Amino acid sequence: MWEIIVDFFTAETWWMLIVIMVVKIVEVSLSTLRVILINKGFRKIGTIIAFIGICIWICIAAFVLNDLMAVPIRGIFYAIGFTIGVWIGSIVEEKLAFGTIFVQIITAKENGEDITLVNELRKNHYGATTINAHGKDADKTVIMVITHRKNTDLLINLVNLNSPKSIITTNEVKNMKGGFLTSYKDTRKLIK
Repeated sequence: MWEIIVDFFTAETWWMLIVIMVVKIVEVSLSTLRVILINKGFRKIGTIIAFIGICIWICIAAFVLNDLMAVPIRGIFYAIGFTIGVWIGSIVEEKLAFGTIFVQIITAKENGEDITLVNELRKNHYGATTINAHGKDADKTVIMVITHRKNTDLLINLVNLNSPKSIITTNEVKNMKGGFLTSYKDTRKLIK
């Protein structure tokens, strides 16, 4: 019994198993990033990443599937690499933050909080469009801002500083025509 277990774990060198796992992590991370980029409209870079990813996949899959019955631990490390690759790919995409978001901020009109927030947004180079609204108990102002995803945390921090009780929702923007969009660099310099 022990002999079978030892054979299972020693049928391949540990460094080769680590190589299989790392290459699979890279391949799946690229594939995850590719799918997200293509869905957001970045077709050119998505296509380039697809080509690189499939080249890696062909090599690693051929190596793992070759003699898989004799060395099944390769398949386990391949699967571990796949799982970690999906996770890492989504983290990489989140850090790169491609795309544009539409932010709706619902704030109270009391004490001029809405006007203060709109002025602060505009001072920090955000285009802010307002709509008067009526909530359950009081009048509100809905502020709409379109910005780069990279600016999301900066924008939310700015809103929280000036109107901490505001309701904030974000949605991805697929297509946009016209309007005002602050560059990422401009906002980074202004908000500290």
